[in-house]
Amino acid sequence: MSTNYSALPLTSPSIELQSNGAKSGAAANGAVLNGHAKISKQDSFLGELEDGGGGGGGEHDELPLIGDGPAGPPEGSSVTAAVFNLATSIIGAGIMALPATMKVLGVAVGLVSILVMGVLSEITIELLVRFSAYCRALSYGEVVHRALGRPASIVAQMCVIINNAGVLVVYLIIIGDVMSGSLKHIGVMDQLIGHGEWDNRKLLILVVLVIFLAPLCALEKIDSLSLSSAASVALAVVFVVVSCIIALIKIAEGKISMPRMGPDFSSREAMLDLLVVIPIMTNAYICHFNVQPIYNELKEKTPQNMYKVGRISTVLCVVVYALTALSGYLLFGDDTESDVLTNFDKDLGIRFSSVLNYIVRIGYVVHLVLVFPVVHFSLRQTVDSLIFGELATPSRKKTLTLTVVLLALIYLGSTMIPNIWMAFKFTGLALGFMFPALVALRLDKEGSRLGHGERLLSLGLLGLSIVVSVIGVVGNVYTLKSKSD
Repeated sequence: MSTNYSALPLTSPSIELQSNGAKSGAAANGAVLNGHAKISKQDSFLGELEDGGGGGGGEHDELPLIGDGPAGPPEGSSVTAAVFNLATSIIGAGIMALPATMKVLGVAVGLVSILVMGVLSEITIELLVRFSAYCRALSYGEVVHRALGRPASIVAQMCVIINNAGVLVVYLIIIGDVMSGSLKHIGVMDQLIGHGEWDNRKLLILVVLVIFLAPLCALEKIDSLSLSSAASVALAVVFVVVSCIIALIKIAEGKISMPRMGPDFSSREAMLDLLVVIPIMTNAYICHFNVQPIYNELKEKTPQNMYKVGRISTVLCVVVYALTALSGYLLFGDDTESDVLTNFDKDLGIRFSSVLNYIVRIGYVVHLVLVFPVVHFSLRQTVDSLIFGELATPSRKKTLTLTVVLLALIYLGSTMIPNIWMAFKFTGLALGFMFPALVALRLDKEGSRLGHGERLLSLGLLGLSIVVSVIGVVGNVYTLKSKSD
């Protein structure tokens, strides 16, 4: 494959293409990277590998060269579509827990935490893109494999499976609770048409799964979900707008008291809440398992474009998260539930309260329905890679079979498991911070690919994931102990 471009070293934070009229060098077919895996002759992370060339090694290693024209498929997604897909991966059920975290952290500390965690998450996304490009990795598990070896890759893939399957089970649980009701609130179906067989929780979840979710989950390419992703982001914005309007009306009417600016350290319960919400905040932006699939289907497949996708998505999510957390906390104050959606089945104290409640809850259910296939895509891809290998031949029959099996297991989980938040709280930390930092630090040993500041930051991210995991374990232990007492 000939090219008119050469690549700049990875140490540059912004990578530009420079024309030199020379043929590109690439890792030879079968070359061993880092003693862990071979680079096969296939479509790489940044395009096709070249037939010849020298192997990468030492301080002069560069990004794979990019050939003439678009590196991605001609029918691939635009940057805008990729932004919607990545933002949809981020904004899910966790958004409803943010007002409760702000209740614990206070407005000032809560807003700063949302911003800081967004920035750190975006940094890890860029690290993942940079070193996936260097490794020519097509998936999250593959870049971990080539940097840390097969055992670490299996652990990372299991984390993706546990995290994504857990998230999808939670989505179905919330859909069932909102539509049919739970111990905490009345269901939408019961309020609209009364109690009957139609508001049976298991039946409603099954109907939603078969009619709405299965067709979307059966799609083979993630760029096919760009329109549904755009709609899901729009619905999240609708929720934010409605919440902000209600909060502004209540502020104007003097019905909202001055919120607390910082954490409450006055009681043992308050300290315990602080230990519990910190892991929730650090998991708010976990989307790293979808970075490579989204990147692979870009029309213009360059690191710069993926950096742009990550930055725009992060800014969008920071704004949505901040407004959701602030408006939810202002609306309900110390009565804010761990899932703020629960608060919206009560009188909001303004005109058209019941209509607004329906808009918020039904809109959120539709939002989850549209988010579900995006998370399922990476789950199916990871299971496929783990069972059949990363270089397995794509098959429509295999895709449909995996989809049916996974959806059946997720449905069973939603009807049998009462609460699985704890299971993927720690896998999210590993996926979002621990593995990207380990990959960067390990591959950095092959040459100077990280600046001094980036190296310190990677070490800090690794330390953060360990500290937050310990905090989460301590918080959970104390929570269980308090309940038993």
